[in-house]
Amino acid sequence: MPNPQHLVPELGTAAGAMFQATGNGSIPRATIGLVQLRAGQIVGNTYLAVLHAGNLRTAGESEERITAVATWHDAPYFTDAERTALALVEAVLQPSVHGERVSDALYAEAAEHYDAQALATLAIAIGQVNFFVPLALIGKPLPGCPPEDQWTR
Repeated sequence: MPNPQHLVPELGTAAGAMFQATGNGSIPRATIGLVQLRAGQIVGNTYLAVLHAGNLRTAGESEERITAVATWHDAPYFTDAERTALALVEAVLQPSVHGERVSDALYAEAAEHYDAQALATLAIAIGQVNFFVPLALIGKPLPGCPPEDQWTR
């Protein structure tokens, strides 16, 4: 598939608006990056995982934290607030055999770390990755290629 932004130019405006919404300062960029990396891992898309890991590296995150996102439950590198954000992205993106994905207990835990604006921003950050999942899975962009070559095979 050719680059979707060339086919649907409005995509850039929509993506830019979501990026701006997550950059409103209510949640640290590092937390958003960790959440987006975990989302890319959960949906099993190499392009998204490599993209978000690279963004975290560029922002100065340590290799330990980036590598440990997949196993955050037992890694010592994350704050309680980051752990809650990672739990939230997993709850949203992974079906639960026990019914409700985001339990009242998880929401209460998240509300201890984040105010209403920050929770909305976190939900947008999770949704931002989901916005691109179909494009990444169908179009199969290639990680590590120059932007003009990512969408060609």
